[in-house]
Order: sequence, then structure tokens, then C-alpha cells
Amino acid sequence: MQTALVERRQLTGEMQPFWDELNLAQKFAITELERYGYELVFVRYTSSGSLAVLRLGERFAVIDEHGEIDSAPKIAIRH
Repeated sequence: MQTALVERRQLTGEMQPFWDELNLAQKFAITELERYGYELVFVRYTSSGSLAVLRLGERFAVIDEHGEIDSAPKIAIRH
């Protein structure tokens, strides 16, 4: 997977707007990761489509538009 530059922002309110932006494959994959404690933190749009970003403590995982999970993504998170 290519390195994607993403920006970390403080989110307020529900994650529903992010959830609504995801396709069925991404929603299924997120549900699987949530079983392990991951939480959806934001969705970013890249040239190759949407990328769901989840976090578990200091660890991140991303899910691409095909529902593929990358539990060791090469992404840059800005604070």
C-alpha cells in the first residue's frame, strides 16, 4: 500500500457521518476490527479512494475501499 499523508483532527460528536461515507466492504472490516478494540477515528480520501483510519491506543489500522485491512499502515499522522 502506498504511503498516505493523513491529518489527525479532534472529532466531536458521533462517528455516524464517517460511517455513512463507507461502503459495505469497509463497514464489514471495521466491525471485525472493533471486536479487538479498534475505533474508527476518521475517513480520508486519496487518489485511490476512501481510506478508513482506526486506532487502538497508539496503533493504527487502515481499511481501503475493497475492505482490505492493513494493520501496519505506512501513514503519517499530523497532530
